Amino acid sequence: MSTKTLGPVRRKFQPWTDPAAKPLIEFRNVIKRFGDFTAVNDVSLGIYEREFFALLGPSGCGKTTLMRMVAGFDDPTTGDVLLAGQSVKGLPPYSRPVNMMFQSYALFPHMSVEKNIAFGLEMDRLPKGEIAARVEEMLKLVKLESFAKRKPHQLSGGQRQRVALARSLAKKPKVLLLDEPLGALDRKLREETQFELMDLQMTLGMTFLIVTHDQEEAMTVADRIAVMDHGKLIQVATPSEIYEQPISRYVADFIGDVNIIEGRVESAAPVVTIVSEAAGTRVEVNSDTAVNAGDTVYFAIRPEKIAISPDAPAETGVNALSGTVFDIGYLGDVSVFHVRLDGGRTIRATVANRHRLIDRPISWDDRVWLTWGRDSGVVLTR
Repeated sequence: MSTKTLGPVRRKFQPWTDPAAKPLIEFRNVIKRFGDFTAVNDVSLGIYEREFFALLGPSGCGKTTLMRMVAGFDDPTTGDVLLAGQSVKGLPPYSRPVNMMFQSYALFPHMSVEKNIAFGLEMDRLPKGEIAARVEEMLKLVKLESFAKRKPHQLSGGQRQRVALARSLAKKPKVLLLDEPLGALDRKLREETQFELMDLQMTLGMTFLIVTHDQEEAMTVADRIAVMDHGKLIQVATPSEIYEQPISRYVADFIGDVNIIEGRVESAAPVVTIVSEAAGTRVEVNSDTAVNAGDTVYFAIRPEKIAISPDAPAETGVNALSGTVFDIGYLGDVSVFHVRLDGGRTIRATVANRHRLIDRPISWDDRVWLTWGRDSGVVLTR
């Protein structure tokens, strides 16, 4: 498949919106306990065929335990895990049409690249001709044809990652499980590999399930993301929905940078008006969030949605804050401004560097105004 077609295909792929669609992987009220510790707490979730799905959360949130239950390394304490409509509870890993790529890659150091890829096929006692053809296909797929005879120690980290990926795909599983697969790569190579994984998954038409604590990685590769915390699913949605419409302060804060302003509802939908004494402003938001006058709520706004200027806006009492710049982070493509409000709290604003900077229009200790539109943020009730 040409990479030029991947974008349109990816945008149209939304089986989870079809009530008639059946998940390929299904967790039904799954609870997993280790002694007194509950690692997974009543999780129900469907993952669809050909979906690139990400389990995202901090260490200890239960995401790896969920993956291990798909792989067959753990069974639920209660509940069930289904694959293609059939329960796999108690089924050993080697009897499941899934394969797992580990963070450590787990390559055999004494074997060549081609032998590493062929290992699982040889264990299945496939004919030698079929094994050779499959290995050649995998080497071509990950662009390592010229490295077939090398040993793992003769490869770079990115090349070893490709060998592990090829070995995982060689048996043509229905589901590929990726456990923090890019954690050992440097940032630039990791970013390049993320896009290669996306294209590979679309080309093969396989279901990929990735576990990661890297928000940017999940946002880049996944069709949908499940944000987890303390064994529970907090929100399951597309990357854009997770980022632009988080359902709680936890999700808003975990995915990207965010400013959260606490306040009291003065009036409700279609325009929610919030009075924040702490920030010293009135916030107006186009929102259909179910709130009532007097409720305590939280206004969440991303730094890139905030405009920063030395000039006061026409209306200073609504969606506007003033303060002093006390820190600036220059990241090349963007500059991050930390503005300390008169009340003491800090607000972050991000500005794209569209032009080459020599002298900054706004610098340290400048008095500035921060403004935003009614559609720039969201109202959160928890």
